[in-house]
Amino acid sequence: MAVRVLVIEDEAKVAQALREGLEHEHYDVTIAETGEDGFFRASAEAFDLVLLDVMLPGRDGLEVLRTLRTQGMRSPVLMLTARDAVEDRVRGLDAGADDYLVKPFAFPELIARMRVLLRRGRQAESTRLAVADLELDLVARQATRAGRDLELTAREFDVLAFLVRHAGQLVSRDMLAQDVWKEFARATPLDNVIDVHMARIRRKVDTEAAVKLIHTVRGVGFTLREGRA
Repeated sequence: MAVRVLVIEDEAKVAQALREGLEHEHYDVTIAETGEDGFFRASAEAFDLVLLDVMLPGRDGLEVLRTLRTQGMRSPVLMLTARDAVEDRVRGLDAGADDYLVKPFAFPELIARMRVLLRRGRQAESTRLAVADLELDLVARQATRAGRDLELTAREFDVLAFLVRHAGQLVSRDMLAQDVWKEFARATPLDNVIDVHMARIRRKVDTEAAVKLIHTVRGVGFTLREGRA
């Protein structure tokens, strides 16, 4: 069954481009051109993911999102906006958004972020994650590799859990900064801090193992998978 995506976007050209691109990726797309129409459709139908523009005629995206969350809608929401100020991002996240993408954006990045949100939604009810012989207990916040306990700090556990949730996918430093450190606009990059944490996690996860799981993609980020670097 195709993944159902609701696009709430009032700019006709943008909406059409999103429809064509998403349908090419085999998503089932519904377009709503106003906040009111988007609110009605999201309330009346089940969607796997919502792409929501902030600036909409009538009810704006933030108002629509707050009301939908109040009514119990749990589908992941990716907000689209031309506003890049920190306070705008904070308002969107406080209203219930799961992610935030600033226009103009590259379509491959949109698809990547959608996949992350869809994977996160499917795993929301799971309390244990595993890749090969690496296992994480999200409730007890414990990690083991081949039955060996890994002594991780709280931050290291969060980083490793993020990598495991996105196993096989490229995880950029920006993704880690936003999702683990909750830094959405940085005056100074967190790259060095992230690299230090990754080095410590790699030592704890891979040093005593025959198969390495954590790999660096030079200049881009990291991936967690079985196989050679």
